[in-house]
Amino acid sequence: MATDRVSLASELMADFADRTGLTSARPQRRYLWTGAFAVANLLSLEGRTPQRVAQGLALELVGRVHHDLGRFRADDRRHGWISGLSEKDGEAHPTAGGLRIGKLLPERTPTEAFDADLEWHRDGQYFHYLTKWAYALDLTARHTGQAKLTTWARELMVAAHRGFVHTAHGEKRMVWKTSVDLSRPLVSSMGHHDPLDGLVTTAALDATAVDLSIAAEPSLRAAASDFADMIDPAGLATDDALGLGGLLIDACHLVQLEPANPDLITSVLAASAVGLMRHAGTYELRAPASARLGFRELGLAIGLAGVKLMVDRGWTDRLDGDGRRLVQDLARYLPLRDRIESFWLDGAHRHSSTWLEHADINDVMLATCLIPEAFLDRGSVPGAPSMGS
Repeated sequence: MATDRVSLASELMADFADRTGLTSARPQRRYLWTGAFAVANLLSLEGRTPQRVAQGLALELVGRVHHDLGRFRADDRRHGWISGLSEKDGEAHPTAGGLRIGKLLPERTPTEAFDADLEWHRDGQYFHYLTKWAYALDLTARHTGQAKLTTWARELMVAAHRGFVHTAHGEKRMVWKTSVDLSRPLVSSMGHHDPLDGLVTTAALDATAVDLSIAAEPSLRAAASDFADMIDPAGLATDDALGLGGLLIDACHLVQLEPANPDLITSVLAASAVGLMRHAGTYELRAPASARLGFRELGLAIGLAGVKLMVDRGWTDRLDGDGRRLVQDLARYLPLRDRIESFWLDGAHRHSSTWLEHADINDVMLATCLIPEAFLDRGSVPGAPSMGS
C-alpha cells in the first residue's frame, strides 16, 4: 500500500510538472501556494522512485518560481525584480521584495474601485502564501544543505513583516493582501491565522540555522515578537476545512519546534478540536464532487496526517497533560482523513468540473496527502535531529 501511495504521488507530480512547463516546453504556469507544496512533494519523492531526479526538479522549481513570481508580470508597465533591486542583486536576493501570488488578473490599481469577487482573481501578495514558500525554501535547505535557500527564506519573512505588519490605534495589526510591490494594502482585514503562521515559520527558520550551523541572518527577532503579540489564543478556532488544516499543520510543527511553549501549543490544539467538532457536522463532506473544492478538503486531510504523526512518532510525550489529552481527542477524527482521501482518489470525482478547474493545486495537495512526511516531519530530513529519538 505504501508503494502504491508513492507511485500515485509520483504520477500526480509528473503530470503537474508537464502541465505547468517544469518538465515540458509548455508555457510556464507558476502559483506560489501550489509551488510550495510541489517542492515539498518532490523532496519527499527523492530516492523513493526509480528516477532519482526529484530533488533536482525541486531546485529547478525554486528557480522558476523566483524568476516568475519575484518579478513584475509581463503585462505590467514596471519591469524587473519587484524588490527594485538590479538584475545582479535580484538574482542574489530573489525574495527580498516578496513574491507575487500568481493570479491570472493584474493587481487592482490605486484608482480602481474594490470588487470583492474580482479581488480573488487579481494578483498581489498574500502573507500566508509567503509563509508557505518560506517553509518550502527552509525544507529544501535542510534536504540539500544549501545555506542560501534558508537565507532567502529569512529575507522573504523580513519583507513580509515589513509589508504586512502595521500599527493601528497603538496596536500591531496585519493586512491580508498587499500590492505586488508591498507598497499598499489591497485587503486591509487581518488573516485569521496569519500571525500564528508567521511565528511558526520564523521558529522553523531559526531552528534550521542551528541545525545547519549557519548564521541566523537577517534576524527575525522583531518579526517573531510582533507575530507573537498579535496571536489571539481564544480566537483561533475555525470550521473552514483549509483553515482548520492549517491549524493542525501549525500544531504539528509547533510540537517539534517549540515544545517549551505549552500554552501556545495547547491553544492551537484546543482550537483545532473545536473546529473539527464543528466541521464534522457540516454538509460539506456529504456533497457531490461538483459542489466541493478538493484542495480545501485535502488541506484538512494533510493536517490530520500531522495528528497521526504526533501519535505515531511519540511526539506527544513532549507535551503536558492537557496537550496529550487534546491530541487524543483529535485522533478520534483520523478516519476523516481517510474519508477525504478516498473520495478524491476516486477517478470519477477527479473528472468533476471543480477538480479540473483547479487541477494544479488539487493534484499537488492530493500528492502531499499521500506522502506528507517531508512536509510535516522536520526530522525526516537527512541529518536533521529526529524528534522520535
